[in-house]
Amino acid sequence: MGTSPSLRDLYSPPAHSWTFVPPNGAPSKPNPSSPSYQWNARPSSPHILHLSLDTGTPPAHITLFFRSIVVSALVHYSSTALAMPLEVGKLLLQIQWVPRDALSAPSDTEEQGDDGEDLSDTTNEEDSYFVDPGVGPTPKYPAPKLVDDDGYVVRTSVMEEGTRPEYIIPVGTAKSTWAMVKRLVSFRGEGWFSPWKGLFTTCIHDVLLLSIQPSVDNVLSSFFLSPSRGFYRPPLWLPVASHVVTGFVLSPLDLVRTRLIAQSSMPRYKNYTGPLDALSQILVHEGGLKGVYFHPHLLLPTILDTGLRAFTHVLLPSLIAPYLGFGPHVAADTHPIAWALAEVLSGCLGLLVTLPIETVRRRLQVQTRGAAKPLRTCVETRPVPYNGVVDALWHILTEERSDLPIRKPRKHRRDGPGGSGSDEAEEESDSRLRHTGIGQLYRGLGMRLAANTIVFLLASFGGEEVDGGWAELVMPCIF
Repeated sequence: MGTSPSLRDLYSPPAHSWTFVPPNGAPSKPNPSSPSYQWNARPSSPHILHLSLDTGTPPAHITLFFRSIVVSALVHYSSTALAMPLEVGKLLLQIQWVPRDALSAPSDTEEQGDDGEDLSDTTNEEDSYFVDPGVGPTPKYPAPKLVDDDGYVVRTSVMEEGTRPEYIIPVGTAKSTWAMVKRLVSFRGEGWFSPWKGLFTTCIHDVLLLSIQPSVDNVLSSFFLSPSRGFYRPPLWLPVASHVVTGFVLSPLDLVRTRLIAQSSMPRYKNYTGPLDALSQILVHEGGLKGVYFHPHLLLPTILDTGLRAFTHVLLPSLIAPYLGFGPHVAADTHPIAWALAEVLSGCLGLLVTLPIETVRRRLQVQTRGAAKPLRTCVETRPVPYNGVVDALWHILTEERSDLPIRKPRKHRRDGPGGSGSDEAEEESDSRLRHTGIGQLYRGLGMRLAANTIVFLLASFGGEEVDGGWAELVMPCIF
C-alpha cells in the first residue's frame, strides 16, 4: 500500500511581501528586494459641503464644526429668503389702514343730470338772471380745498391722488398676499428688492428663537420639576412658558423687523438705514430698554401673541386628537398620521384667534412713541394712534372695510338696458363687507391655511417631522 505524497514540498513563498505603516511609530524598513505598499489616508475635499466624519487631530474637528455652522447658516438663510416675500406681503396687509368712508368724499365734478332732476343749464341761467345777487341758488363751482397755516392742501380722503404722498402705495389695490407682493414690486418707490426687506433681521430672530427656547425650557424644567419624577411626562405648560419667555426676550428684534419691513424704501423717506440703526434710534428716542420691553403697547401684545401661538402648537393638538376617532391615547410616536392631522386642525382653529392678535401687535409696533418721529410706511396707516389692544380691535372692526380691492361705484341710468342683476348682486355682497372690518383682522389667512395643509401632506408622505419654515413656500395660485 503506497503512502500519500506530502504537500510540504509543494509550497513556494510569494514573489513580494506586504508592508503596513504602524499607527504610532516609524514605518518598518521593507525588504529591498521586494516592493512595499503603504496605505495613506484619503485627502479631504476642500468643498464646504464635504461634512463626512474624520477621526483625526483636534484641528480637523474644529474645521468640521465651523463647516457645519456655515452650511446650517446658508441653508437657513436660503429658506428664509424663499419665504420672505410672502411674509412681507402679509405684514403690509396687516398694517394697512382701509377706512370705511374711503369713497364717501364728495366729488368735485359730480353731475346731477343722471336722474333727470336738472333739465337744462339754460333754464338755470335764465332763472338766475332776474334774481338779485346772493339770493338765488348757489352756482355749481368746485368747493375750495382746505389748506393749513402754511398754505398746503389738507388731505381729506385716502383716495385722493393729488394729496397722497409719493411713498405710499394706493390703498385698496391688493386683496391677497401675493397681490400685495406684485403691487410692491411694481410700485415706483419700492422695486424688486423690497420683498426682502428685513431678511437679515428675520433670519437672526429665527436662529436665536430656535437656540434660546430649548435652553429656557431646560431651565424652567430644572426649577419646577423634581428629579424623583422618573419617566413621567412633564406638564405641558412648561413649553408654553418657555415660548412666552423667549418671545419676550427677542421682542426688540421683532419690533425692528416689523419697522424695517413697513418703512418706505425711498432713501429720503427712510427712518432707519439698517437693523443696528433702528435698534439704536428706538432705544434713544423711545424710552430705552424699559420702553422696548415694558411699554403697555408692546408688552401685552407680545405675551398674548407668543402665548396663544404656543398654546395652539403644544396644547391644542393633545386636546383635539382624542376626538378624531383614533383612540383615547394618540401620540406622535404611536399614531403619526393622526397626530399630524390633529396638529393641522389645531393650527387652523388657532388662526381664528392668533391672526387678530398678530394684526394688532403689528399695528402697535408701527406706532412710534416718545420723541421719535413718525414712521413713513409704504402703505396707508391710521393717522391717529391706537391706545392699546382693545382699542385697536374696536377701531378696526368699526371704522374699516373689508371689500378689497376697492372699486368705485358704477353709475346706472334709469333708461339703461336691462340685465344688471349680476351687478346689483355684486354690489350688495360688497356692501356687506364694506360695513365691517373683520376681514382686516384675517389678512394672510389663506397663506397660513395652505401652509398647514402642506405641512400635513409632507409629514404624512415623508414619514418625519417637517420644519414649519418650509411651509411658507406655497404656490401663488393658492392665494
